[in-house]
Amino acid sequence: MPKTTNLSEDASERYEHYAFKVGQGQTPMRIDKYLLNYIENITRSKIQNAAKEGGVLVNDVAVKPNYKVKPGDRISVTFEHPTYEQLLVPEEIPLDIVYEDDDVLVINKPAGMVVHPGHGNYSGTLINALIYHFENLPKNSSDRPGLVHRIDKDTTGLLVVAKTEVAMNHLSNQFAEKTSEREYVALVWGNVEHDEGTIEGHIGRHPKNRLQNTVYEGEEIDKGKAAITHYKVLERFGYVTLVSCKLETGRTHQIRVHMKHIGHTLFNDERYGGNTILKGTTFTKYKQFVENCFKILPRQALHARTLGFEHPTSGKYLRFEVDIPDDMAQCIDKWRNYAKHQDN
Repeated sequence: MPKTTNLSEDASERYEHYAFKVGQGQTPMRIDKYLLNYIENITRSKIQNAAKEGGVLVNDVAVKPNYKVKPGDRISVTFEHPTYEQLLVPEEIPLDIVYEDDDVLVINKPAGMVVHPGHGNYSGTLINALIYHFENLPKNSSDRPGLVHRIDKDTTGLLVVAKTEVAMNHLSNQFAEKTSEREYVALVWGNVEHDEGTIEGHIGRHPKNRLQNTVYEGEEIDKGKAAITHYKVLERFGYVTLVSCKLETGRTHQIRVHMKHIGHTLFNDERYGGNTILKGTTFTKYKQFVENCFKILPRQALHARTLGFEHPTSGKYLRFEVDIPDDMAQCIDKWRNYAKHQDN
């Protein structure tokens, strides 16, 4: 998330919510359209209204919605209220607690729950729930209470939360030093060629769609950060494959980006194009089968199944595993039965 800055001291003060610098390869584009690719869960009308109120600045000058962005432009988007991250409200939201002691909390996050507030998701987040149930949680480097790591809104599974400063520092170091264990289960499009393998690809923002990340290679490698994913095939269903993915690093959308990079986009991953038929026929019967699977699992097929780390005070290694949730399990069963029928 870009920095947040109080921009003035008078009664009509504005607060900077987003700040961007336009890349050198950008072609001229209306700024309201351009910002749609940068700001998650915002509408074009909201951007246009912000611009009309003087809230969209380019190189410190307010611009209209039809301004054409150019390479090197510095853009900031401001509103007449603090960011909602600064206005956290405790909410009585139930938590599926897998483990708890005085230092740490392990939670099984459901699909649809955003981990921390952001534009378009100001309530109902995991942090809103955490600050209701627990007092004086330590803040991470981004001032988010308790958070050591995160998983995407529609990804399910395990998260560890720090309850003390010592735990926050200890756990954060484990994640940074790659000594923690994180294993995910994913259903991906296509028949993965090798039974197991490692994907190494620097991950950074997509140059054209800022809501996506992509892999950078060759001369562009410096545009991304090093990322390593180890995968292993669990089951093959012909047009889709069930895989286990272990993270050595923790980049945003890492598994989603890496699997797409090797030609195996996650099943029903709308953001990365997995919500259309990528493998198989276009016959009506097959198309209907896939659409039924999408209805059963209306999100990317990704579950954080296993989490392991050294306890910050006892030094004991803790390892947790949670079952694949019902929606994903039902979708996998449908593909398993479909594959059996095809074999007969």
